[in-house]
Amino acid sequence: MKLLRVSLAVLTLIGVTALAVVTRNAESPGDRMVAAGEKFLASLKADQKAKAVLDFNDKERFNWNFVPLQTRDRKSTRKGLPLEEMTSEQKKAALELLKSCTSGTGYEAATTIMSLESILRDLEKGGAMVRNPEWYFFTVFGTPSKTGSWGFRIEGHHLSLNFTLDGGSVVSATPTFFGANPATVKAGPRQGTQTLPGAEKYAQDLFASLDDDQKKVARQDKQFPEIEQHVVKPGDSKTANFTPRGLAAEKMNEKQRDLLWKLIADYAHRLPDGIAEVELERVKKAGLDKVHFAFAREDDKKGQPYTYRVQGPTFVIEFLNVQGDSAGNPANHIHSAWRNLAGDFGVTK
Repeated sequence: MKLLRVSLAVLTLIGVTALAVVTRNAESPGDRMVAAGEKFLASLKADQKAKAVLDFNDKERFNWNFVPLQTRDRKSTRKGLPLEEMTSEQKKAALELLKSCTSGTGYEAATTIMSLESILRDLEKGGAMVRNPEWYFFTVFGTPSKTGSWGFRIEGHHLSLNFTLDGGSVVSATPTFFGANPATVKAGPRQGTQTLPGAEKYAQDLFASLDDDQKKVARQDKQFPEIEQHVVKPGDSKTANFTPRGLAAEKMNEKQRDLLWKLIADYAHRLPDGIAEVELERVKKAGLDKVHFAFAREDDKKGQPYTYRVQGPTFVIEFLNVQGDSAGNPANHIHSAWRNLAGDFGVTK
């Protein structure tokens, strides 16, 4: 597999990431990830490490999913070590690793997503799918180090965080996926909880702010399809499907451009500040005017299901809210992702 032969030296030279510039600083996200990764692995027993650690070049590193993965007899097929197989101290170390790769709001969203599994379990009452807030799996690829190359993944239903590091620097922070079912809790003690409010509010406010002519350009005839779990890389046929659609920012007024920027920043700021700042600077450098906003909504259906895509030269945001939640509320089930068009996982070819 070509991906497995990608040289990390090439990754650094090509600069899939200006992230490395930021992460050289003291107490950088890269430093925190290395420290948290070392602490997590040090807490594990040999049999746990056998599940949690894979070789950096293992093809599993490129296998990311956000859907439930289980056998017919309700056993997980995900790689990695789940929270349910950890002691309380090991869970603390695992969550410190999660904290190292998210912002405060990103960490809150991620742990809320995990906790929603309890709500699904109560709603579905013994359904076919296992709903377990401790079915979130931690996998380390290689050995955490400030000199070598390694990576890690934190993944389960509606959450997939993937990071690649080299020499203590973060060279890739994508794919990044956050989802929520229910998107907004409609009943019970947690009524009103909304996991990803910015991803909903800023997009809907932006579309509502457009005049009729702008809406004709931004609005899509069909909903965007489900997010594909492939590796974005230059020249790939699937990546070529990411063609800008909708209304360009250069055709927006100042208020609309501000809403667009808030929407982009909401996704970027799921990541640690040092990484988010570089991602946003990359967006600016490539040109905010070149960012396109495309929106689709079925106004005649209950819940008004909608999807959108925000795409610039360096990134693409995908969002869907078309499914009902497990209580039967229409359009209350979110999938959202941030992808790097220069290559997920630091892959450049």
